[in-house]
Amino acid sequence: MFDDGGELAVLDVREEGVYSRDGHLLLVSNVPLSVLELRVTALVPRLATRIVVCDGGEGLAAKAAQKLIAGGYTDVRVLDGGTPAWAAAGFRLYTGVYVPSKAFGEYIQHEDAPQEVTATELAEWQKTGKDIVVVDSRQPAEFRRNSIPGAFDCPSAELPYRMKDFVRTPQTTVVVNCGGRTRSIIGAQVLINAGFPNPVYALKDGTQGWKLAGFTLNHGCEERVPLPTDKGLAWAQQAAARVAKRYGIRSIDYAGLQALRADAARTVYLLDVRNPEEFDRGHWPGALSAPGGQLVQATDTFIAVRPAVIVLADNDGVRATMTASWLLQMGHDEVYVLAHGDVPDAAARGPAPEVLLEGAVLCEATVSAAELKQLLAAGSVQVVDLDSSLRYREGHIPGAWHVVRSRLAEQLKKIPEAPMLVFTATEQVLAALAAADAAQLMKAPVKVLAGGSDAWRAAGFTLETGDARMTGAADDLSYRALDRKDNVEQAMREYLSWEVELVHAVVSDPDFRFRRYPAAS
Repeated sequence: MFDDGGELAVLDVREEGVYSRDGHLLLVSNVPLSVLELRVTALVPRLATRIVVCDGGEGLAAKAAQKLIAGGYTDVRVLDGGTPAWAAAGFRLYTGVYVPSKAFGEYIQHEDAPQEVTATELAEWQKTGKDIVVVDSRQPAEFRRNSIPGAFDCPSAELPYRMKDFVRTPQTTVVVNCGGRTRSIIGAQVLINAGFPNPVYALKDGTQGWKLAGFTLNHGCEERVPLPTDKGLAWAQQAAARVAKRYGIRSIDYAGLQALRADAARTVYLLDVRNPEEFDRGHWPGALSAPGGQLVQATDTFIAVRPAVIVLADNDGVRATMTASWLLQMGHDEVYVLAHGDVPDAAARGPAPEVLLEGAVLCEATVSAAELKQLLAAGSVQVVDLDSSLRYREGHIPGAWHVVRSRLAEQLKKIPEAPMLVFTATEQVLAALAAADAAQLMKAPVKVLAGGSDAWRAAGFTLETGDARMTGAADDLSYRALDRKDNVEQAMREYLSWEVELVHAVVSDPDFRFRRYPAAS
């Protein structure tokens, strides 16, 4: 099925931590059963697409397949025997997350060889006053968590768009970093591909390499590379035109997009690669927000169907073109840039609406944050938190118990009895799904915190930290090394070694279908 040329989506429905730890197929999207109803319609928008659901043999795939069929998908199968059967048949399993994207970064480092600078060398440059600019190519939330001192945030697809105005002189050295390796490499190379005139380096091993070298990271920083001036934008658009010519990037107008969408036999993704703030101010109807750097970093979280038509949108032609160049090199065949210009007057505003899987059942009974505070003071409620174990550890409603929705039946038994259970999560809809599940398992009434956990925070009520009331293992999430509670340095070294070794998989696994293009003339 992978090789017959027809559309196929392979979905692994285990929790991310288990999926990452125990191994998975290469060309697969991780859609945990806990959030299946929230995520699958965006990942697999066409109901007739062939879907194969897999797990590690625990029985989760069969449950997911039942939900997909009930939701209207017409060609759903379960991988018999799960990933153990795949391995037993002689096929390869991969650990970690975002494997195709991570491997692609190592492939680019091997093939294009952007210059690298070590953390020790960078620290010496800073100490001696060398004319340098450090830019962090991750998303703002990641930059706030930890950053190199003196760095500015500029997600990698934004680098050719913003940097021409930002550097002081043509001699200023630009150092691009991320948390590890991939976005450092891609960020440096995208500037080089754009014809950026300054010396450009990737920081070897990113913030993890900086930490391992014994240097201190900053936390809570907000510094960002500003938007370009008209002159900077003109340079960026000229650079994008050169990149489009080199990689044969095709443009499509809105009428052409609508014609593609009218073909019921093909999957079409319309992805807006601008930053989320721009997306919220107005975007093409039906578009999903997929910031360009993040789309390249974690392609499998946006695109589950292969082969599919991918249309990228922005408002200037720069970021969409740069992102398209990477997707083509990653092996996606039909990639278009939507002809840029002002988003139409009929543009959608705000975040893209969540489209739940047909048949999803939500609990509609809610309590406000103020009401929940009163119930807690009276001792007449237990709070059930559905957020990730990391988010729970960093701050939750005092007294709340952490559960994973796919394990609800077993984990609810560990929560003391109470006259009522109130479910909460940052995404209120996830709490509502879990509360509806719980209503079928217990006699006590269940409700949902209106506005989700953010409503509690917005009300100014106190939060509790730690993991004292976890009802199960914290394997719902693939923890980044710097987010671990212990053995952080060992985890960083293991992660960086894992990334580097992926280049060997690229050479030996025919399912990596990366492409080379002629060098710019």
